[in-house]
Amino acid sequence: MLASMAQALSLRLERTLELAGALTLAVLLATVTASVALRYFAASGFTGAEEAASWLLVTLASIGLPLASTAKGLRIDLFEGRPAPSDGRDQRPSARGELIIDNRGTKPFSSENRFVPQDLRTIFSGAITLVACIVVISGSGKAALDLGGVSPSLGLSEGLRPAMLSAGGVLAIVAILLRHVADGRLVAFVSMLAIAVGLHSADGAVPPMDLESPSFMLCCLALLTILAGTPLPHAFIAPAYVTVAFGAPMPEEAMAAATLSGLSRYLLTAIPFFLLVGALLTASGIASDLVCFAAALVGHRRAGLGQTVLLTGVLFSGASGSSIANAAFGSAAFMPQLTAHGTPPERAGALIAAVSVLDNIIPPSIAFLILAAAADLSTGKLLAGGFVAGLLMAATLAIAIHVNGATTARTARASAGESRRFGVRALPAFGLGIIVVAGIRAGVVSPTEAAALAAAYTLVAAFLKRTAGQEIGAAFGQSARETAAILLLIGSAAPFAFLIAVDGVAAQVSSLAGWLGSNPFLVIAALNLLLLGVGLFLDIGAAILLFAPLTLPVAVSAGIDPIHFGVILVVNLMIGGLTPPVGILVQTVGNASGVPVVALFAASRPYLLALLSALALLSFSAALVAFF
Repeated sequence: MLASMAQALSLRLERTLELAGALTLAVLLATVTASVALRYFAASGFTGAEEAASWLLVTLASIGLPLASTAKGLRIDLFEGRPAPSDGRDQRPSARGELIIDNRGTKPFSSENRFVPQDLRTIFSGAITLVACIVVISGSGKAALDLGGVSPSLGLSEGLRPAMLSAGGVLAIVAILLRHVADGRLVAFVSMLAIAVGLHSADGAVPPMDLESPSFMLCCLALLTILAGTPLPHAFIAPAYVTVAFGAPMPEEAMAAATLSGLSRYLLTAIPFFLLVGALLTASGIASDLVCFAAALVGHRRAGLGQTVLLTGVLFSGASGSSIANAAFGSAAFMPQLTAHGTPPERAGALIAAVSVLDNIIPPSIAFLILAAAADLSTGKLLAGGFVAGLLMAATLAIAIHVNGATTARTARASAGESRRFGVRALPAFGLGIIVVAGIRAGVVSPTEAAALAAAYTLVAAFLKRTAGQEIGAAFGQSARETAAILLLIGSAAPFAFLIAVDGVAAQVSSLAGWLGSNPFLVIAALNLLLLGVGLFLDIGAAILLFAPLTLPVAVSAGIDPIHFGVILVVNLMIGGLTPPVGILVQTVGNASGVPVVALFAASRPYLLALLSALALLSFSAALVAFF
C-alpha cells in the first residue's frame, strides 16, 4: 500500500515538474522572441529581456534538479547492463538532447530481495547524490540570506534565485525518497541519508589539511564518483565540497554563487531553443519529409539506403543541433528499413550511430554553444568552422558507406517531379539554416536571437502542419527536461573549474606540454590523444567544460588558431560517442533497437576509422597553418 502510494506521488511530482518546465520554456521563448520583434519592427527594446531570460534559466535548472537526481540519463555506468524498469513504464530513450533527463527511472537496487556488490556501489552513488543535494540546499540557502538588493530591471530580490535552487534541492531529496519507498528500499534510503549527513557534517567540522594541490584530490574524488554511476552534476558538486577539507578555498555559499553564475548566462538561452526545434521537427513530421527528400536524391545509388541515412543526418543536423536527437530519430526511421532489406542489425545500428556524430558538428551545434561560453570564443566563427568540418566528416562517411556496402538495397529512382515535390515539403527545414547560420554570420541576430527565431519559426510550421496540441506540449516538456540537464551540468562544473583554476592546473598543464616545444604538429597530436582518451569516458558537455580551459592555452601557445582548435576539440569528443566503454550514441541506438551494444561497437569500426581520418585532416591543416 505504502509503495503504491509513493509510486503515485512520484509520478505526480514528475508530471508536475515537467509541466512547470514546459510552461517556463514557453515563457522564455515568448520573452526572447518579443524582444527581437520589438527591436526590429518597433525600433524599441524589451527592458529586462536578458535579465528575465537569466532568471528563467535558473527556474528551469531548479525544476530539473529533482528529475536529475532520479534519472539514469545523466550518469555513466561502466559496469551494469541494461537495467530493468522499476515500475513497468516505457523505457524508450530520449528523442532529443546531448545530455538527457530520463524521467522513466530504473530500479536503483537489484530486484531480488538480497544484498549484492552492485547494491554497495549504488548506495555509495546515492549517498554522494544526497551530499550534493544537501550542499545545494545549505549553500544556496545561505547565499539567499546573504544576498541583498534587487535585480536592476525586474525589481525582484536577488536572494530569490539561490532560494529557487535550494527549493530544487529539497524536492530532489523528496523525489529520491519517493522512488526508494516505491521500490521498497526505505532502509537503503535512510542508510544513504545518514552517510550523506555524516559526510556533510564531518567536512565542515574537520580542520582543513591544506594540501599543496587540492585540485588533484578533487579530480580523484570526481573520477571515483563518476565511475560509481553518480549523476554528473552531483559528481562535480559533492567532490568540490569535500575538497574544502583538503584546503580548497570555496565554502558552500561561494559554490552556490558560482553554480548560479555558470548556468544563468544569456548565451545559454540558445540551448533550449535548439532542443525545441528538434523536438518540434519530429513531432510535426517535417523530419520525415527530410527523409523522403534525401531518399529521392541518393536512394537509388549504390548502398542507397545507407547514403540516405547519411544525407538525412546532414540535413537534420542543421535543424536539431543534437546527436542523441538524430540517433533516436534514425533508429526509429531507418532501422526497420535497413534490416528489411538485408542489412544485419548491428551494421545498420552502427551506421545510424556514426551518422549521428554530425549533429553536434554541423550548425546549429549545442556543443559549440557550450564551448563558446566556456572558452569565450566567437560562436559565429565556431559554427562556420563546424560547417566545414561536418561536411568533411560526411564525405569520409560517404566513402566508408560506399566501400563497406552498409546495404546493397536501393530505392527506386525518383522522378524529377517526385524530387521537386519532396523538396518543397522539406523546405520548412531548410529555412532554419537561413535563420540560424546566415543570420549569425551576417551579424543580423545574436546566437540566442537566432535560436529563438528558429524555435518560433518551427512552432508556426508545426501549427501549419496541424500537429496535435498534445504533441507540441510534449515537445516543450521534453526540451525543458533536457535543457535542465545541460544547465545543471554547466552550473555544477563552474565550482569545479574555479577550484582547478585557483590551483594553477592550467599553468601546470602548459608547463608539462612545454617539452613538446612550439611544434604545432606535435602539440596537436598530443592534444588529440588526450581528448580522444577523455571522450572514452566523459560526456561531451562535461569534457568541454573541464578540458577546454586546460587545452586551449596549450594549443594557442603553439600558434594554433583557437577557433580551429575549438572545432577539433569538439570533433575529438564527439568521436567518443562511438567508442567503448561509454559510447553514448551507441548506447542510444542499442536501447532503441534492442541490438547488443557490444555488437554495435564492433560494427562501428569502419565508420570510426572514417571519422578519425577526417580528424587527422582537420588537425594537419590547422597545424600546417600554424607552422607557416
